[in-house]
Amino acid sequence: MSDFASPVPRRSSVDSKPLGVAALLIVAGALYLAQTVSGRQAALYAVGTLLGVTLYHAAFGFTSAWRLFIADGRGAGLRAQMVMLAVGVALFFPALAAGSLFGMPVTGLVSPAGTSVIVGAFLFGIGMQLGGGCASGTLYTVGGGSTRMIVTLAAFIVGSVVATAHLPFWTALPSLQPISLVKTLGAGPALALNWIVFAAIAALTVVIEKRRHGRLVAAHTQPPHASPWLHGPWPLMAGAIALALLNFVTLALSGRPWGITSAFAPPCRGPFSAPTAPTIAEWMSVRVAAATRAAKVDAFSSWSAWSTSATSNARMARPLGRSPVSMYRKFAA
Repeated sequence: MSDFASPVPRRSSVDSKPLGVAALLIVAGALYLAQTVSGRQAALYAVGTLLGVTLYHAAFGFTSAWRLFIADGRGAGLRAQMVMLAVGVALFFPALAAGSLFGMPVTGLVSPAGTSVIVGAFLFGIGMQLGGGCASGTLYTVGGGSTRMIVTLAAFIVGSVVATAHLPFWTALPSLQPISLVKTLGAGPALALNWIVFAAIAALTVVIEKRRHGRLVAAHTQPPHASPWLHGPWPLMAGAIALALLNFVTLALSGRPWGITSAFAPPCRGPFSAPTAPTIAEWMSVRVAAATRAAKVDAFSSWSAWSTSATSNARMARPLGRSPVSMYRKFAA
């Protein structure tokens, strides 16, 4: 059989107990966040709920779509992803070019591609195959009641937390300069370039799928007399458009796009409490060419930001009976 998924068992009614408990928890969580944090955070919580519902009911997988295409030549999932990206860039690029959205400053997640990305991509790919899903797939399957995926979720969290301990090592590896197509080309040309790439990928999947199966294979098999919007599965294209719209709402509410894996790694205390490029750069030594070292000796002064901070902390510890001498020597060496 070359169907995208096995037929979904027919369900005549909705189990009201789990639905009621889930709705109660969602409402309670939103009210708690609205009172203790802000209404914006409560709105983001509601958007996260809608993202989970969309991923689950559309059975929208990211890595599974690529796996199905490579292993069996079925490209419905990839075409849905291209539609999602096409709608997403149409919404995002004008806002990112303007720098604000409805009065909220917005920014894209622009990071350099380099050695860490190559190594991480291979490790992540192996882990997704062994664990049975990517980050979003793990979350929505756990939310759908899959207890075996709790092991994968726990491994995601542990690995992300451990990774924060050696983040400086990976950021120091060779990498390319980060590139923002919106800033480099402008919103219009960047949008056109992305649409061309997405259309080419979608067309390639059509050619390969027809060559392999003789036709385009149906993405889902819907049981008779069942409502897809109530019981699922939703059409993949509907899920793709919904994810793009909800991601745009996330941008408007939080000022940044939707992210998943970064949430698994809580910040550590110390200089890497927010492991972003600007923070890391602030605590790294200044790079100076060998020919100009004599002229720029201040860059190698022991009174760097790290040394000053450490010495200050040591002196603050004097009333507690701690000697600052050893710590001062450590950072002034």
